[in-house]
Amino acid sequence: VCVFARVDHSLSPAPVSVCGDTTRQRIKFNDDRVCKSHLLNCCPHDILLGTRMDLGECLKVHDLALRADYEIASKNQDYFFELDAMDHLQSFIADCDRRTEVAKKRLSETQEEISAEVAAKAERVHELNEEIGKLLAKAEQMGAEGNVDESQKVMEEVEKARSRKREAEEVYRNSMPASSFQQQKLRVCEVCSAYLGLHDNDRRLADHFGGKLHLGFIEIREKLDELRKMVSEKQEKRNQERLRRREEREKEERERLKKSRDRSRDHKRSRSREHRRKRSRSSSRDRKKRSRSRSRERHRRHRSRSGSRSRSRSHHRSRHSSRDRSREHSSRRNTRSSKERSSRDQSSRDKDRSSREKSRDTDRNKDRKRSYESANGKTEEDKQSSEEREAGEI
Repeated sequence: VCVFARVDHSLSPAPVSVCGDTTRQRIKFNDDRVCKSHLLNCCPHDILLGTRMDLGECLKVHDLALRADYEIASKNQDYFFELDAMDHLQSFIADCDRRTEVAKKRLSETQEEISAEVAAKAERVHELNEEIGKLLAKAEQMGAEGNVDESQKVMEEVEKARSRKREAEEVYRNSMPASSFQQQKLRVCEVCSAYLGLHDNDRRLADHFGGKLHLGFIEIREKLDELRKMVSEKQEKRNQERLRRREEREKEERERLKKSRDRSRDHKRSRSREHRRKRSRSSSRDRKKRSRSRSRERHRRHRSRSGSRSRSRSHHRSRHSSRDRSREHSSRRNTRSSKERSSRDQSSRDKDRSSREKSRDTDRNKDRKRSYESANGKTEEDKQSSEEREAGEI
């Protein structure tokens, strides 16, 4: 059987019409031309098919084989097609809600204005009609499935709802004129935007609430809620995974920085140890040099001391010998000088004696001369000149 699918023109230049086998050969389930809502079994085109709101064929590819491929592949990998399907259903439900609001506005313009109290009573009748219709649809479904007992229990609930409906209709009828009550009061279904009458019988209500259109919209809305919840959970999980990876990266970065700091610290320590070793080696060399220099200096000093001691001893000996020589020489000199002094003293004594003798002689001569002169009568000047000559001779 050939499957004809219309592809979005923004994705492909022309519509594609292919058979199932050819489609599987040409495209994969993750291709942009494949309907992601169809892969998740929630495409409105499939759900509302055959209803009065039939949307026709989807513009993207629908293939059960691709859905099977996706279901197998999604067990090992998450493709996040739920986000695309959620956007699709949100757009569809938003259009439906807009149609519902437009229908409500049209009814409010065409129907007679009623008071808020009467409107509330009419709304109560509509709610009971909706409840009865849903219960009838549920009972029919259970009977079709073979759950007769459950179906009987649901029918009992239907009878109770019918009795409440009759009471609500009586209250509503008494609250307004008979002419106005006979007019058909319509309301718009909040689920599928269909019109419901206030005086619809149970069969009509059961056909509506158990019909494919209403149930299809319920399924679409439930699918949308499920997708929202699923997307929220996956986003939360993805955020947690990102946070976990980021924490792991930060932890790895901290560990890397710590290792780098440790390496740099170890390098600095090794450098410092090497520097200390170099300094110690240099200091040891300096100490050795200083010790050698001190030893050499001590050796030189020792040699100098020994030399100086030897020199001092030789000098001392020389000094002693020279001192002895000087003493001997001085003693000799002293003896010589003493002899000379004695000789000089003796000579001086001799001289003094001779001078005294001479002076005595001179004095005797003077006396003789004076006596002679006095005897000869010389003048005083002659005496003086003679005395000066005698003194000069002395």
